[in-house]
Amino acid sequence: MESFERPDGKTLLARLREEPRWLIIITGPRQTGKTTLVRQVLGRIRRPSTHIAVDAPDPTTFPVTTGFRGDLTSLTTGTSLPPVDRRDTRWLVRTWEEARLAARATEGGFVLALDEIQKIPNWSETVKGLWDADRLVGLPLHVILLGSAPLLMQRGLTESLAGRYEILELAHWSFAEMAEAFDFDLDRYVYFGGYPGPAPLIRDETRWRSFIHRSVIEPNIERDILALERVDKHILLKQLFSLGAEYSGEILSYNKMLGQLDEAGNTTTLARYLDLLSSASLITGLSKYAGRPHRRRASSPKLNVLNTALMSVHSAYTFAQARADRTFWGHLVESAVGAHLVNTGRPECRVYYWRDRGREVDFVLEHGRRLVILEVKSGKRRGSVSGLEAFRKSFPVKASHIVGMGGIPVSEFLLTPAREWFEE
Repeated sequence: MESFERPDGKTLLARLREEPRWLIIITGPRQTGKTTLVRQVLGRIRRPSTHIAVDAPDPTTFPVTTGFRGDLTSLTTGTSLPPVDRRDTRWLVRTWEEARLAARATEGGFVLALDEIQKIPNWSETVKGLWDADRLVGLPLHVILLGSAPLLMQRGLTESLAGRYEILELAHWSFAEMAEAFDFDLDRYVYFGGYPGPAPLIRDETRWRSFIHRSVIEPNIERDILALERVDKHILLKQLFSLGAEYSGEILSYNKMLGQLDEAGNTTTLARYLDLLSSASLITGLSKYAGRPHRRRASSPKLNVLNTALMSVHSAYTFAQARADRTFWGHLVESAVGAHLVNTGRPECRVYYWRDRGREVDFVLEHGRRLVILEVKSGKRRGSVSGLEAFRKSFPVKASHIVGMGGIPVSEFLLTPAREWFEE
């Protein structure tokens, strides 16, 4: 695992070889290796750099990772600076000033990477002023900002930093990545999903489940989503997450969801909370494909976890029991296919489902005005191609595929990014 680097590393390395035109924003779900990726890339570039976690204790000296020889503090005051709370904008300004000093003193410039930046109040306003000042003088300072709370990060970016950043969004780990890094076979990927952190724990399923609950689900909901002031019904959101994990792969109207939940709410609130869960890369609600966009928004959502570990942990099944239950395993496989399409299709491709008069298409993949339709045959039900045929009669389709029994093997499909289905 230590020698494995995600393909996104090449993209980040290419950005750092360019002139610093924009802030580099690294976003993505918790436990997807954002920090590890940045450290790997900083270890490969021929340029001094530093990676600092905002929530770590503050040292009295500026921690340069590679390439710079000298005491930065001596170049400013001649003495070590006193510790400052890292969750204070004064610390951010001081650290940035030290990075500027290193950029001026080092041939080729400097790279400053700040992790968990969203934990500094009003960070985006401070970054805006510092970054704009650097651009006026053409300072060779690259700045990478990371955050494990996608919703809070996005709010800061849209409020203050419009036009000043480029996003590198890391998705959940794919089957190809988990197979290469951890030797996962298809069944293990379908059940244990794409979280690299707890992958070494899968032989101890109790320990693995505890990790997913405490290090993935709870921080995502408690520290990320519920940190937003607009979430008024905390219990309702948590119940909606549990419902989504339980019914992943199924179409549920919002009224039917309300009937399954103990906490009072309304359909508008549920729709907004489902959007929050999707923004946090936990669970999404796929819309029904229709020729007119307003009809898509009004449809009942098809629930789909974005990492099947969330579905497995929520169930009472062990790995062996899950494989033995044909119906549950079928929903798990279909959810893995849906998660793969959403995770690898962003932002170019959009994913829908379709249903009309009892005929259904599991997934409709849209790229521009082109459509690819997919039916998953995994044992959850007796497969039928009538839905594919009915859809082709109503809409222009580039291609249709069966995934699973009698079609493309699931393992092969999960090795193919969504956009590649549109290539000639």
